[in-house]
Order: sequence, then C-alpha cells, then structure tokens
Amino acid sequence: MNRLLSISALAAALLLAGCQAVNTTSGGAVGVERKQYMFSALSTEEVNQMYAQSYQQTLGEAANKGMLDRSSANAKRLRAIAGRLIEQAPLFRPDAAQWQWEVNLIKSPELNANCGPGGKIIFYSGIIEKLKLSDDEIAAIMGHEMAHALREHSREAMSRAYGVALAKQGAGALLGLGEGGMAMADTVVQYSLTLPNSRGNENEADLLGLELAARAGYNPNAAVSLWQKMAAAGNGAPPEFMSTHPSSSSRIAALQAAIPKVMPLYQQAKRGS
Repeated sequence: MNRLLSISALAAALLLAGCQAVNTTSGGAVGVERKQYMFSALSTEEVNQMYAQSYQQTLGEAANKGMLDRSSANAKRLRAIAGRLIEQAPLFRPDAAQWQWEVNLIKSPELNANCGPGGKIIFYSGIIEKLKLSDDEIAAIMGHEMAHALREHSREAMSRAYGVALAKQGAGALLGLGEGGMAMADTVVQYSLTLPNSRGNENEADLLGLELAARAGYNPNAAVSLWQKMAAAGNGAPPEFMSTHPSSSSRIAALQAAIPKVMPLYQQAKRGS
C-alpha cells in the first residue's frame, strides 16, 4: 500500500510538473468549465495525428473486408447530420474549424460509435439498425462522441498515463527517453486511446453533446430516448457501446435536468432553418 501511495504521489508530482492547465472548450449554456491538465510535451496536433493514422488503418481494414459503407441511405444520413454538428463545433473551440473532420459507416452488427481525437467519427450499422434510431437520436450519439474529442479526453487520459508511467520508471525518465522509454510511451499511447472514459468525462460529453445537437437543430429530448433504448438493448448483456458509456437512471435524470438549458437553442435553430 505504501509503495502504491508513493507511486501515486510521484505520478501526481510529475504530472503537475510537466503539465499545463488548459480550457479545451468554452463552457456553453450547460456550463462545462473544468480545467484540464495536459502533458506539455504531448500536443493536440500530435495526438490528432496519432489517432488519424489508427483511424485510416481501421477504414482500410473495413474496406478490404467489404464493410466500409459510403453509399447507403444511412451513410448519407450520417454525413448530413455530421455536417450540421460540425458547423457548431467552433462555438465551443474555434480551432475545431481547422480539424480534418471525417465520418464513416462500417457495416457491422456492433452497437457502437465513436469520435476520436481530431474529429474522426465512426458509426457501426448495428447501432442505427437495431435501435431504429431517428436522426435526432443519431445526433445525440454523435454529439456526445464529438464532445469527447472537443474536450480532448483522450489527450487528458494520455497525460495521466504518462505521469504514472514516468513515476514507475523514476524521475530520471524525465531527463530523456531511451529505447525502453519509447516503448513505454508507445504502450501508454495505445492504452490511453482505448481507456474507458471516467464518469466525470462521460457527464461532460453528455452535457456538451446535448448542447451541440440542440444548436444544430436536433431535439434534445432524443438524448433521453436514446439512452432508454440503449439500456433496453442489452437483455442482460451490455452492448459494446455501453461498455465504455455506462447508462443509468441518474444519467438520464441529469440529461432531463439539462434539457431546459438547451431547449431555447434548439427552438432558435428550428426557427432559423
């Protein structure tokens, strides 16, 4: 226990020494204001580039298997919905206007979707077809996932992981990375990019995603019906999407409490459309 506490304390010290406090997004109407600590040697651009390479590899593998869907009605729906949401993203962080956003559909029964660093979106056909999602519900999922990217939750997780890894290697690791250090860094990157988000990050993505969809003209009440469908979809075995996106009555209650804050934005968007 003492050793674990020592590692934790050293990790915290290393993390704070090598990190900077940032505001990745504006708070918006929902008030997501938490400061985040990012490892200063790990830039937004580097993380985005890392993920872009992984994303292209995933698309390539899907294309080789005949699973990449660029022409179906659902693929077109996704592109249309993404276009409206992406247009609103710079309201939360202006540099998102320069991101190389992409959205792709993979033919697979998985109930899953994600948006990685830099705006790389993937939906699996199963989540649309099995849950019979409306456009508003698709926007609720996409907004939630885009919020993770806008808030740079992956980079934040990587920063924490670097702190722990450096603590385990000792403070001397800060003086330079040899082959062992580079292997450590690679392991940290791979691990943190697939690490489930914390409940705090999930709450931020719920709230920011709710506002993002509302500003794009999608009914915020769809976030509630979406999670109700998702909770019912498991039949005792949680779907893949739920393994990193836990649903609960408290989560739905939090969304319901936030809806009045964004409903005027939705109504304004509808009037302007």
